[in-house]
Amino acid sequence: MRVLVTGGAGFIGSAVCRHLVLNEGWDILNVDNLTYAANLNSLKAVDALPAYNFVRGDICDRAMLDGVLQKFAPDRVLHLAAESHVDRSITGSADFLRTNVEGTHVLLEAVRTYWSRLPASKKDQFCFVHVSTDEVYGSLGDEGLFGEQSPYDPRSPYAASKAASDHFVNAWHTTYGLPAIVTNCSNNYGPYQFPEKLIPLMILNALEGKELPVYGDGRNVRDWLYVEDHVRALVLVLTKGQFGGRYNIGGRGEQTNLEVVGAVCDILDAMVPAKAPRRNLIQFVADRPGHDRRYAMDPAKIEAELGWRAQESFVTGLQKTVRWYVDNQAWWRPLRNEVYGGERLGLTND
Repeated sequence: MRVLVTGGAGFIGSAVCRHLVLNEGWDILNVDNLTYAANLNSLKAVDALPAYNFVRGDICDRAMLDGVLQKFAPDRVLHLAAESHVDRSITGSADFLRTNVEGTHVLLEAVRTYWSRLPASKKDQFCFVHVSTDEVYGSLGDEGLFGEQSPYDPRSPYAASKAASDHFVNAWHTTYGLPAIVTNCSNNYGPYQFPEKLIPLMILNALEGKELPVYGDGRNVRDWLYVEDHVRALVLVLTKGQFGGRYNIGGRGEQTNLEVVGAVCDILDAMVPAKAPRRNLIQFVADRPGHDRRYAMDPAKIEAELGWRAQESFVTGLQKTVRWYVDNQAWWRPLRNEVYGGERLGLTND
């Protein structure tokens, strides 16, 4: 199997590349523009192996895409390249429009041209998988789950950009017959995650004895998915998924933000004892503008059709994640010092 992965130097993308090379034995071409959240150090386990290939490139660059598709000749394309942080989208929506919408459109057109010229045997086996988010569905009340038929109701610039890209992928399948699948996942966490996201930010702040900012009342709920479980789901979608379909990928791990931060504190207190309980560092701060109250995914379809199950509970996954950050300061310290130091993002001037 030959797979072109866009955004393979990001958090989920690097986990995908490591898994596909080391566990599946597939040949990978990683196309990544190496923006602030990308990190080639996350790929050291595979970057010297002949099955792993890397091209630095922007998915808005059609000529580059045409060239790599022709040269690498993939059997599958897994599209992960995206701007992904909600807080950054609030104050910098243009980057999200360009990468998530325009970039997806350019990639779809390049892939459609490549696919249309394949011999029949390869054309029938080709697949384009677009990785999206639960945030396209909007905010849930206290009950219920998002299913594949849930209506779209994006509330943030990030969510709107991903919703648009989902619609483009579905339209290219319906209009042009491109064999495409959309996946929508819940909040990922695990090793190698850029420290602007909630769990790594809380781990690093707590290790350094800094304030642990919790938005609003801390009762916003997210469904948490360990990144390696997500990767296994994507492998199944790439190999067994139904074209034109959609799969919700969730970890059945609902937690309030306050519960997440408290759990990080407790695990760290056990691993790296401090003078005082780290829960004392929790501070409630002004809420994120338009903060969705609850996300929760129903993964019943992918469980029934493809036989996928999340192997990590939130407790076991968080234990592994905290341990990794404690043991891998050499990976995150340069990011903390030179790229993002933990400052608040996403505040408007209104």
